[in-house]
Amino acid sequence: MILKKMSFGLNVQKYLMLGILLLIFISFSLATPKFITYVNLSNVMLQVSLIIITGSALTLLMISGHFDLSVGSIIAFSGVMHAFISKHYAPTPISIIIAVLLGGLIGYLNGVMVTKLKITPIIATMGTMYAARGLAYIIARADGGANITSGLPLDFQSFGRGMVGPVPLPVIIMIAIVAIFYFIQTKTNLGRYSYAIGANKHSSYLSGVKVDRWVILLYVLAGILAGFCGTILVSRLGSGVPSIGLGFEFDVIIAIVLGGTLITGGEGSVLGMVIGALIIGFVANGLNLLDVQSFYQTVIKGAILLASIILERSLKNKIAQG
Repeated sequence: MILKKMSFGLNVQKYLMLGILLLIFISFSLATPKFITYVNLSNVMLQVSLIIITGSALTLLMISGHFDLSVGSIIAFSGVMHAFISKHYAPTPISIIIAVLLGGLIGYLNGVMVTKLKITPIIATMGTMYAARGLAYIIARADGGANITSGLPLDFQSFGRGMVGPVPLPVIIMIAIVAIFYFIQTKTNLGRYSYAIGANKHSSYLSGVKVDRWVILLYVLAGILAGFCGTILVSRLGSGVPSIGLGFEFDVIIAIVLGGTLITGGEGSVLGMVIGALIIGFVANGLNLLDVQSFYQTVIKGAILLASIILERSLKNKIAQG
């Protein structure tokens, strides 16, 4: 009975967030004719693609009761490494692989610190957040400037600016990664164990689940996808910029929470995160088109986040009470 109520509650929550997304979409469509154009919607999808790609792995990590503040800095570090290696040592495809693996290595360090050294996720990932950002600046400085802009190979920008027909390549990649992580969430042991660990880590351990191993794997996946986003972003910009990704981790976490994932773990979904990211993307884009000043935008985004969460929690409490 309780499980049926929880399942019903999750479905209602998903439809509620979908309704809010549609309401925002229709409101901005009526408010400005520039909103529903191919160029504008394509730009929105391009902007949210990085949030959704990183959020796919981070959602499972948060469902397991953990989180990662270092993903924005991993984007900067991996992006600068991609530019540095492409310029000095290896062809662009090789530099992409190395940069992504370096992102995974930082994720591994995060996982080991949290599980083996028993450092809380907020402290461990805050440490790597500062370290990775600092390394990005050091590498750019070693190249001779604030950013790595000159001497990059001709194919450097093709990855981030590529198109498949009328659709940007990063959007195609985003759809593929969401499909993969939806499969992982619903059909694999990693998905099932993420929920179990988030609901009760001790019981999961007593049931034979290798908790530390699965949590480290989730951190590695978050690092790999953040590193991958770093290579996409610097390819799109055409230069290695150590300041990129500042505050990115909060955009991803907001999208995940907005999509119904509990910070305490045990509940959430990849598709919910996608809806949350689209809400953030459409709101930011619509407010820009309406020339709303940035500080008002921050207030409006915060209000939407709080209102959505309060509404969602109230609804779930009513469902739980029958």
